[in-house]
Amino acid sequence: MTKMTTIPENYNNIRAEIVELLKAARSTAARNVNSIMTATYWEIGRRIVQSEQQGEARAEYGQQLVEQLAKDLSKQFGRGFGNANLWKMRAFCLAWPDERILSTLSRESGNPSSVNDLRTLSLSTSRLANQFPLPWSAYVRLLSVKNPEARSFYETEALRSGWSVRQLDRQIGSQFYERIALSQNKAAMLQKAESAEPADLVTPEEAIKDPFVLEFLDLKDEYSESDLEEALIQHLTDFLLELGDDFAFIGRQRRLRIDDNWFRIDLTFFHRRLRCLVIADLKVGKFSYADAGQMHMYLNYAREHWMKPGENPPVGLILCAEKGAAEAHYALDNLPNKVLAAEYQTVLPDEKLIAEELDRSRRELEKRASTSRSQRESSNLDPAGERND
Repeated sequence: MTKMTTIPENYNNIRAEIVELLKAARSTAARNVNSIMTATYWEIGRRIVQSEQQGEARAEYGQQLVEQLAKDLSKQFGRGFGNANLWKMRAFCLAWPDERILSTLSRESGNPSSVNDLRTLSLSTSRLANQFPLPWSAYVRLLSVKNPEARSFYETEALRSGWSVRQLDRQIGSQFYERIALSQNKAAMLQKAESAEPADLVTPEEAIKDPFVLEFLDLKDEYSESDLEEALIQHLTDFLLELGDDFAFIGRQRRLRIDDNWFRIDLTFFHRRLRCLVIADLKVGKFSYADAGQMHMYLNYAREHWMKPGENPPVGLILCAEKGAAEAHYALDNLPNKVLAAEYQTVLPDEKLIAEELDRSRRELEKRASTSRSQRESSNLDPAGERND
């Protein structure tokens, strides 16, 4: 017997209103986290600059100060407070000097004489947050613009036109400031720049998962872009571990930062017999030379930052899961000699074997997904074959 339910006639309106409410709340939460984070980082930078000014040998004192802070803060608050980030906070304060920020706060308080008080007292983070309307990742991108006039222009346009971080990055990368300076029709260029491309849009979920935000909140960053990719990675993990006891699992979705760009490595193993890291990266598509270049970048990073004394250089495994044409490729070009390369090729699992398992896993997962969809559709039918909508 089918259970009958009564749904209000205006249900769709109610649902639409709640959806918009949740979307707005998530966007507001992402903005608030970013504003507080940016204000905090500016204040950290200000403290570093002030402390340097009190030191006798400023350059040496500043170096030692940042190194010690990086060590202590990273231990207590996680990986977002290393040397590179602290130097960036210092640069942020110098590029947005306290005279500019504090004078604005003073005008807002209606008391110009309060500037001196603000210099000596800890600034209210909530008040400071209002001075930095862009997300921290946008200010990091702006710091890469060395020309102060150009930096100010991009900041102004990002605020005026509501640019996302991706849009800001695209405009800086295309030298928009230099192009508009040479243009005879600046108004038309500015108007065109207000329009976002599909790739520029950043959802509230993506804003919250911004690596800078995750570091600030000391949250884990372990998520995949699709259920298929997630399932394939899990299957490949199990498959490689089942090949024998040579593969020791280290981690999934390991994040690394190169300059101001973030990357995620799908799987990281340690091969006991070869005594080296094995870095596996999954591409749901066809193999390209860009994939090989990216893997070599990962290997160079791993050799410099993750390799321990006595270990051999890391090896890369590029897995391409294009439908009907799975491929697996080892990256061995970083090895110091041909003998070691030959040993790697002898000991590591055959590429063809891994590609076949990748293809088999994909077909099995797609079959399961198809069966699941059919079952859901069947459950929406009553015994007479009519939908219960």
